[in-house]
Amino acid sequence: MQTPIPISTANAEHYTWGQSCDGWFLVKSPELTIIQERVPPGGFEVRHYHERAWQFFYVLSGQATLEVARQIYLLGPQEGLEIAPGMPHQLRNQASIDLLFTVTSRPNSHGDRVTAE
Repeated sequence: MQTPIPISTANAEHYTWGQSCDGWFLVKSPELTIIQERVPPGGFEVRHYHERAWQFFYVLSGQATLEVARQIYLLGPQEGLEIAPGMPHQLRNQASIDLLFTVTSRPNSHGDRVTAE
């Protein structure tokens, strides 16, 4: 068994997506991912769904506009929302400050994404 190592955005695996959005893998395995993400004002992801992955979005700071199956949810700090497999969704930052949030996926959602209209 390995000794645990504290993780943060300073030492986590980093990637970029969309137009200037950031993601950091805090936990990364085939069974589970926990990613901290940053979306600048006006940033958004493509509307999509996952065939297998359950996801939980949790806002750290800023405000997320999360559309799920054509219903709009506004999530502020300390608020989250679970999304079941097959549910089309899209996250947007319509506020004037960066949106910071975590997204937990079970199992790993990378490679399980289907673009939705």
